[in-house]
Amino acid sequence: MAKIREKGRAEGVRVKCQSGTLALYSDPISLTHFKETRIVSKLVEPHGGNGLKALLAPQTERAEELERAGTLTQVPMTSREVSDVLMMAMGAYTPIDGFMSEADWRGSCLDMKLENGLFWPMPITLSCDRELADRIHVEEEVALVDGESGEILAIMEVTEKYAPDKALECEHVYRTTDTAHPGVQKVMEQGEINLAGRVVCLSEGEYPEKYPDLYLRPAEARAIFLENGWSRVAAFQTRNPMQRAHEHLVKIAIEVTDGVFIHQVLGKLKPGDIPAEVRTRAIQAMIDNYFVPGTVVQAGYPIEMRYAGPREALLHALIRQNFGCSHLIVGRDHAGVGDYYGPFDAHHIFETLWDGALDTRPLKIDITFFCNKCFGMATGKTCPHGEEERIHISGTQQRAMLAEGAPVPREFGRPEVIEILREYYAGLS
Repeated sequence: MAKIREKGRAEGVRVKCQSGTLALYSDPISLTHFKETRIVSKLVEPHGGNGLKALLAPQTERAEELERAGTLTQVPMTSREVSDVLMMAMGAYTPIDGFMSEADWRGSCLDMKLENGLFWPMPITLSCDRELADRIHVEEEVALVDGESGEILAIMEVTEKYAPDKALECEHVYRTTDTAHPGVQKVMEQGEINLAGRVVCLSEGEYPEKYPDLYLRPAEARAIFLENGWSRVAAFQTRNPMQRAHEHLVKIAIEVTDGVFIHQVLGKLKPGDIPAEVRTRAIQAMIDNYFVPGTVVQAGYPIEMRYAGPREALLHALIRQNFGCSHLIVGRDHAGVGDYYGPFDAHHIFETLWDGALDTRPLKIDITFFCNKCFGMATGKTCPHGEEERIHISGTQQRAMLAEGAPVPREFGRPEVIEILREYYAGLS
């Protein structure tokens, strides 16, 4: 049986930039095209220091590989595992080349290190039930299939099978074994056995077609930053429409960097979260009306949130390093859920890293709000006044206001944004 070969995308792409279109004629998932465009990159290097490593097979080989994949044992994937495959396909998980071995899984859980010593803060694993695992042999190739749609997304050469300690993973990564935590619930519902191995991706799913103006691969984002003349780039992670506190965070970052990459989650969210299509329009309305042209780039990527708080903040920073971002905006309770993490645990965890672990640095910003007495946006570090002067509305409160048609204070949300969200909620009712 043919073994999986090292593959990379060979066809070129054209990237739409603010000053026109930048044509790239070499492998868009490596950094070699920057040499061909004669632009010297001052962006941070991808994690691992050896260029981007995207696992998507060349377009010319995918049809043949998909046909071959149809003859292989099929391994159904959860939505989180599908998301991980798509992140590998685009190069966002550089430099890993597949699902983790037991040594890498254990190291990422306990020490935030892979077996080779490279920093990696969260496990990237593929599970299945024992009956299926018993039918799969080491060195066998399997087809990785979206468990919901049935689409074959990748081929993996299985190098190892092992039974992970799920409780250990949850205790170290999520700091809890409470199955009410959505990330813990996902881990506990996984199959009994993990399959490890090198992956070749055969599809990017629906994302490139569904979000043609939003879906940017790391190499394409880097090209846009270079074309804009940016070298210090801050990423802003979001899974919600931006209200004025978010706007303030981004504008603080613009003051100290060349530009901000507003990077939103396109993968699966919690029930009640606002769909990406609506978020995109709402964020663009804010950009068009309240930001200086050329200071922000909006994009999206196919990650699924794990809600792991501090550990996930580190993963988000690692991913943004691959996209070329020198900084990640880390606000209050980054990637948290409920009361599982302290409001600034995601700030503190960056101070536990060793030298050289990660090039992308956090921009740590305190809780942000409108202060009536200051008569403007402020943070906990700049405003001396009490809670009675501060306007900050929870996502739950905002959703209730929008659903009921109640007014949303202008100090909290921009009217152009609120109008789009109100239209969405009216459609629901």
